[in-house]
Amino acid sequence: MKSPAGTSLLPRLMLWLGLSFLYAPMVILVVYSFNESRLVTVWAGFSTRWYTELMQDQQMMSAAGRSLTIAFLSASVATVLGTMAGIVMARWKAFRGRTLFSGLITAPLVMPDVIIGLSLLLLFVSLSRWIGWPETRGMLTIWIAHVTFCTAYVAVVVSSRLRDFDRSLEEAAMDLGANRVRTFLAITLPLISPALVAGWLLAFTLSLDDLVIASFVSGPASTTLPM
Repeated sequence: MKSPAGTSLLPRLMLWLGLSFLYAPMVILVVYSFNESRLVTVWAGFSTRWYTELMQDQQMMSAAGRSLTIAFLSASVATVLGTMAGIVMARWKAFRGRTLFSGLITAPLVMPDVIIGLSLLLLFVSLSRWIGWPETRGMLTIWIAHVTFCTAYVAVVVSSRLRDFDRSLEEAAMDLGANRVRTFLAITLPLISPALVAGWLLAFTLSLDDLVIASFVSGPASTTLPM
């Protein structure tokens, strides 16, 4: 029995309304970035004036380059650590301290950014007082902080992929003589690579967009683009 035409039209209409609600402000922002006028409510003609001024703003470009560098390094290291954590969470169901381990991994997902930033600030201040490191807060401390909370997101993505993974493929490879390392590199890693890419992109975006945590752990000479 066919559904009425109106029934199938309604979901499409709701989909397009939802997409318009999400993306229309972005499109408007892009269009008005080419506005000659200083006022965003007045269209004075097409111009690339503001992009030229942006490229000449050394402080802004320096902050953008710093943010991109930190985001790339944070996402790369978080992907490695998150993958290892995800494998442990998905493959080792019972070991001493698993509950504590899982709690520590997933804690940054539910903790407010203010709490994470303040805790890391107190950690860096205490380390500087006890062992003299870090001497100052800057790109290094921001990178460590971003790796800390980005690892949690990568671990969740990778562990979710591994829970649906067909382990018979790994068993077949080991039956044919491959050791565990060879099996992981030739079978497991290629099959979970979409999850690794998704985790890296998510970590890169979160690091690039972070404001609160970076505000706590940064120094006067390490301003990021969101700041």
